[in-house]
Amino acid sequence: MTNFTRRKFIITAASASAATILVHGCSSNNSSADNTAPSGGTEKAANVSAVSNAPKVETTKAKLGFIPLTDSAPLIIAKEKGFFAKYGMTDVELKKEKSWVVVREDLKIGSAGNGIDGSHILSPMPYLITISDKVPLYILARLNVNGQAISVADKYQDLKISADSKALKALADKAKAAKQAMKVAVTFPGGTHDLWMRYWLAAGGIDPDQDVGLEVVPPPQMVANMKVGTVDAFCVGEPWNAQLVSQKLGYTALVTGELWNNHPEKAFTMRKDWVDKNPNATQALLMGLMEAQQWCDKAENKAEMCKICSDRKYFNVAAADILDRAQGNIDYGHGRTVKDFPYRMKFWENNASYPYKSHDIWFLTENIRWGKLPANTKVKEIVDQVNKEDLWKQAAKSLGVAEIPASSSRGIETFFDGVKFDPDKPEEYLKNLKIKKA
Repeated sequence: MTNFTRRKFIITAASASAATILVHGCSSNNSSADNTAPSGGTEKAANVSAVSNAPKVETTKAKLGFIPLTDSAPLIIAKEKGFFAKYGMTDVELKKEKSWVVVREDLKIGSAGNGIDGSHILSPMPYLITISDKVPLYILARLNVNGQAISVADKYQDLKISADSKALKALADKAKAAKQAMKVAVTFPGGTHDLWMRYWLAAGGIDPDQDVGLEVVPPPQMVANMKVGTVDAFCVGEPWNAQLVSQKLGYTALVTGELWNNHPEKAFTMRKDWVDKNPNATQALLMGLMEAQQWCDKAENKAEMCKICSDRKYFNVAAADILDRAQGNIDYGHGRTVKDFPYRMKFWENNASYPYKSHDIWFLTENIRWGKLPANTKVKEIVDQVNKEDLWKQAAKSLGVAEIPASSSRGIETFFDGVKFDPDKPEEYLKNLKIKKA
């Protein structure tokens, strides 16, 4: 079984409260299982915005979490550029979280317990929290596609490891025989980075539960752990892979778009009780978020986006560590560079914001594959419960979005190793996988 070692990290987190900026944004062509009450929803619904299509919000307040990763940019931009305020959510607070474990715990207690109402989150987490922790969450939007990477330590430069992980197989076997297993870091058990790393290793014949040691490391601590030799490889979002390369501590083996082109990554989640109590405020948040996603995807806005996100209260890194990969310019760190990369992070293009249910079916199927969820999990039922694509469509119509996906499925997906996933036949996909626990 996977041995996720618990570590204590000394993390100095700078906190600051961002003032709400009221500017004109660009115009775009039931009860919880726990007893924590959601915040807001106590005042009479009112339209506090001058925008004609703004809903009459039940509350102007929401407390949202984020991890310092480039794919949290839409939330940060929606706050800083006034998109949330434009639709009446004038009192949105963004809370910088230390790890995905903390995000989970803060979502469980809600803002009334000094936690959060919603968050930037790894797409499988709302399902894991809803199923395992019995705190119902909703997925309201996808925040991005692509934009993650698997990086390895500089000591493996000679191997020039790429999308094919087979080159690591002999080293992993040797280290295992010496009872010094290679250490591979991911950000949360069952989360996207865990699943990308597992898929990549298994495709090269490496059993992630038997041949290497999997470690859980918070995203901002990945580079530091590589520097001191605690881990040999990691999977994480940007800007941490780019920072590893800029500090000459390692190199990128692959960006995850090479593993699965336009793969879903982070999601925007809210507690079910908050959404049910504040349906109009939920629409206002979604409308502001979706406008921010469109803004973030425009090439002319990338530099400003990275400058805003680099601030101490958000990422606390050099803007240069974010900008190149955000623009699609990839320096792998072993001599290979690519300009205008097709696998760059996208926030709106290619329906990046739409929460396809077919993608969530894959996430749950993979978690069944690795024993994170029981084999008898009612996948379609739980996806219908958590994925609220109907609320996304409602907000999109209010914004006048021209192209709204007609189907809950993006169809059959093909991975870099030729394996195909048919969301209508997840059992067949699972049956044909060679390395698995299920």
